[in-house]
Amino acid sequence: MSPALFTPIELRGLGLANRIVVSPMCQYSARDGVANDWHLVHLGSMALGAAGLMMLEATAVAPAGRITHQCLGLWNDEQEAAIGRVLAFCRRYGAPTKLAIQLGHAGRKASTLPPGEGGGPLGPEQRPWTTVAPSALAYDQGWHTPRALDVPGLMRIKSDFVAAAVRADRLGFDLIELHMAHGYLLHQFLSPLSNRRDDAYGGNLENRMRFPLECFAAVRDIWPGHKPLGVRVSASDCVETAAGESWDVEQTVAFARALGEIGCDFVDVSSGGLDPRQKIALGPGYQVPFAERVRRESGLVTWAVGMITGALQAEAIVAEGKADMVALARAVMDDPRWVWHAAQKLGVEVPYPVSYARAAPGLWPGASTMRLP
Repeated sequence: MSPALFTPIELRGLGLANRIVVSPMCQYSARDGVANDWHLVHLGSMALGAAGLMMLEATAVAPAGRITHQCLGLWNDEQEAAIGRVLAFCRRYGAPTKLAIQLGHAGRKASTLPPGEGGGPLGPEQRPWTTVAPSALAYDQGWHTPRALDVPGLMRIKSDFVAAAVRADRLGFDLIELHMAHGYLLHQFLSPLSNRRDDAYGGNLENRMRFPLECFAAVRDIWPGHKPLGVRVSASDCVETAAGESWDVEQTVAFARALGEIGCDFVDVSSGGLDPRQKIALGPGYQVPFAERVRRESGLVTWAVGMITGALQAEAIVAEGKADMVALARAVMDDPRWVWHAAQKLGVEVPYPVSYARAAPGLWPGASTMRLP
């Protein structure tokens, strides 16, 4: 029997060769939102590794939705063409890996420096821009106070998501993930810590879910019916509050159920990112219990993410029904051939590009001496 990690899965009409996702990883290497040679080499290298699915980094749907000046975007023709160049390489050499994109808007966490430059808000001489959010609440002391979005502003952002999704379809992406996690705009609407509105988009859970659900439904309406559409969520703000005063897994389950009713195909389950007071107990697979609970109580396909580094660990997550797929980020950044090595450890074969075939176990005696995850 094939290991569970390497069994195929179908999401809507999309067949994936295995249960491994290369998770979106911000590269902070674009200029004016345009992909370049860095993205070609970075993504091209990982596309050769035989994961079932590879996802481009968080891609802003509008200029004000970027986290930093260096973030990727998909709101104009130049950006679309540049991503197309990267995808052409990945498609030509990366079979059987399918290609996906994560679309998002940073909200109050926009207009910042890249992590490698210290993070934090841009200063007056660093070309900052006006940030927006559900409410005029800064992420932290010293951060930009965002402008609270009015209803016309919400509709513009919803239209931005739709326009980016139209471009993503034109580019031939197989799947879209909407970023509703890590403290960015759609997560800001979900959490009572960041959403203090008193209109139809704030207050109780139904109202706080309204704008994220509207964005999802609008994208689902124009995204081809045979292509999967899902979301990344933070299952908890990881802030110590009274029940219901921050975003938690119970609300996440309710949100997942609501998403399922309007055509959501999967939930990629992460945590945190909304509030600097968060307390997260990091460790191997530390977010897997969230994915397991969302899967069990919503009935949706779930992806587990977060410090999944070993082949046996990933196999157990899928085989034991804790998640349907595993999403790896820094493990694949560290080892772009992680899938090859996991397959070797679990005793299965995966396709190698013709130019790399001599490195496959059975053709290269040195394969048995390699570090395996």
